[in-house]
Amino acid sequence: MTGTAASGLLVVPANNTTMQPELDALCPGLAPFSVARVRRPPRTLVVDDLPAYADSTMEAVAPFLAGRHPLVVYGCTAAGFLGGPEGNRRMTEALREQTGATVVSTSDAMIQVLRHEGVHEVAVVTPYLPAVNDGLRRYLASEGIAVEVLKSFLCETTAALGEITEGQVRDLALRTVTTGTKALFIACSQLPTLGLVPELRARLGIPVWSSIAATARAASLALPPAQRRESA
Repeated sequence: MTGTAASGLLVVPANNTTMQPELDALCPGLAPFSVARVRRPPRTLVVDDLPAYADSTMEAVAPFLAGRHPLVVYGCTAAGFLGGPEGNRRMTEALREQTGATVVSTSDAMIQVLRHEGVHEVAVVTPYLPAVNDGLRRYLASEGIAVEVLKSFLCETTAALGEITEGQVRDLALRTVTTGTKALFIACSQLPTLGLVPELRARLGIPVWSSIAATARAASLALPPAQRRESA
């Protein structure tokens, strides 16, 4: 797909089948996204995987350099959480240096949108195992945002993650929120949430965001003002 007319380059784990079509729908000014798929283990990521994952990310992006994409979206949420804010910053800076593009990351987009909503405490749905969930809590805490409650699908493999349906995400989300929940975040750029986010906002009457919806907002705001379009 190198050299196509696509404006945006999406960098995601090789198994991710959800983020591209949802970003295409939410960011028509950047669609269709080219996709750089990053090699990764069939199990879910652990901290020890991060150095190899960073190398694989650079390798995945290399074939797209001639395309001169003005925007790169780093869409691996789990790697961002495991690496923490500093690790995510190093990754986005490396992508910026390699591509010369503006780079937005899903982990940063989460923080930005929760700040935008004035959120200091949030309920969270994830598919992750405890180590990544702990990283998510630390990531949010570093920005002064507490996790009120967190429920997870506890997926051990990428295959299990890919089988989760929007209906299952809805059910877990509704079981996660409490009477005191001020906001809900659905974390993971593989979980399908395109139709679910507006549905839950209307049903719950609170801010509801997902990794993909937050990234779409950040990507749209990264455009020059004349090209901006509300994304979620």
